[in-house]
Amino acid sequence: MDGGDISTISRSVRTLFLSDIHLGTRGCQADALLDFLKVHEAEEIYLIGDIVDGWRLRQSWHWPQAHNDVVQKLLRKARKGARVIYIPGNHDEFLRDYAGSTFGGVEIKEEAIHICADGRKMLLLHGDKFDTVVRNVRWLALLGDHAYDFAIWLNGHIARFRRLMGLPYWSFSQWSKDKVKRAVSFVTAFEEAVVHDARKQGADIVVCGHIHKAVIRQFDEVTYVNTGDWVESCTAVLEHFDGTLEICRWHNKRKEFMTKATMPRKEALAA
Repeated sequence: MDGGDISTISRSVRTLFLSDIHLGTRGCQADALLDFLKVHEAEEIYLIGDIVDGWRLRQSWHWPQAHNDVVQKLLRKARKGARVIYIPGNHDEFLRDYAGSTFGGVEIKEEAIHICADGRKMLLLHGDKFDTVVRNVRWLALLGDHAYDFAIWLNGHIARFRRLMGLPYWSFSQWSKDKVKRAVSFVTAFEEAVVHDARKQGADIVVCGHIHKAVIRQFDEVTYVNTGDWVESCTAVLEHFDGTLEICRWHNKRKEFMTKATMPRKEALAA
């Protein structure tokens, strides 16, 4: 559903889930995220990894004002009473050394448990521990990171050309990533591994990031949720006050609610 320009409307939700913002990279769509954060207020905000891209910043420094504004906006929300929990990923793994600490009102945790409004137990983690490439072949992961940056750069040029030609937006990087990952069945294996971990921990829902593919999908008794990213898809997951989960895609101050995919427990039991 396309809700038009709602940049002047404030929207309250119970919980907000964000991941893979990649502050410090040229592909980060910080302006879109700032607009999203201005509109949405939440009691709790979970930052589920790769918020800051330490890998890229160690190689070359890129930190424009918009990236600083995102950090300040999140800190301001914490000061105003929102609970903000930061779960580091592989690109900001340096923060894992500070798990259990709080900085500026932001709690750092390795993983987290969240209880939804309808009583369902939710496990939150970034997900890189299930990516064998990241865990076991780090040099290959870094090579893949450079290839992804090139795809993002090329994507920008293609997008500008398509705008000049009056064509709709099309993501080369998303297309190529989907093709490659389908070929190696990476996404399916990743999702199944995450869901298996959730089952072991007795969770009804698992929320992760890492693979930049926003989705809400049911695996028998476990609901798998991926928040997507703020490089290509500009997606976040929202929990409403009745426990319903929803994926929101945000581009150019326009909202598109992709999936109102999980019913509150009371409605699911009645169905």
